[in-house]
Amino acid sequence: MIYRTDYHIHTIYSDGIGNFEDYLGYARKEGISEIGFSDHLTLTDTQQKWSMNPDLLNEYCDKILELGNKNSNIIIRIGLEVDYFPGKEEEIERITEKLPLDYLIGSVHYMDNGSVDLGPGFYKKKDIDKLYESYFDLVSRAAETKLFDIMGHPDLVRIFRYFPAKNPEQLYRALARNLKKSDVAIEINTNGMNKPLLDFYPDPAYLHIFSEEGVPVCVNSDSHRPGDTAQHFDEAYTLVKNAGYKEMATFEKKKRKMVLIT
Repeated sequence: MIYRTDYHIHTIYSDGIGNFEDYLGYARKEGISEIGFSDHLTLTDTQQKWSMNPDLLNEYCDKILELGNKNSNIIIRIGLEVDYFPGKEEEIERITEKLPLDYLIGSVHYMDNGSVDLGPGFYKKKDIDKLYESYFDLVSRAAETKLFDIMGHPDLVRIFRYFPAKNPEQLYRALARNLKKSDVAIEINTNGMNKPLLDFYPDPAYLHIFSEEGVPVCVNSDSHRPGDTAQHFDEAYTLVKNAGYKEMATFEKKKRKMVLIT
């Protein structure tokens, strides 16, 4: 039986619609052994409505710790999904290093003075091939900081189905090698099924590349509502195994432990 974890969960502390407690029943129903909350932290000059206010970080962690102490039949982990911006590395480290985190998810939502996932208008009149190259480069740069334990939805740039004319295999290969060198895991993010993409991140056609390059993997729902916890996980685990993975990554106190896929 597969040891199931879901480390990418959003609550009312950022842009989710559920409290911490609301997710637990769904997690138990889906056979989740470890659930991790990872609300958005976006360190822009103006507070973003989808991001947690940094002033609430200690409260956020304390509430998750308290919830864990009250629920012995499911392991509850503390995480954050932090937007990567070049030049913000020291600020990210300063804010997160003293928190009792089990893991950090690094994500690239912003580039070219815009957000890749707020609407298809971002892609209009752009060279999509160059856009993909720049996006994958940013994900690699985020991993190279070694601030993050997991890179979230590593090809989010696919969200609105703007695809490059060139075969992107080499982009995936280069990204996988950089992730391996930086010792950062990727997630199979199933929330792309709720987006115009109607697919997982990363592209399942290239998942084998990450396996071949030895990049650790975990499966996450990126749920923003309790009912989406562990969504599409059976399909995701099949893809992971078919790609050649034998182990899954788990996290505790910023330490990664691999568990066998059975």
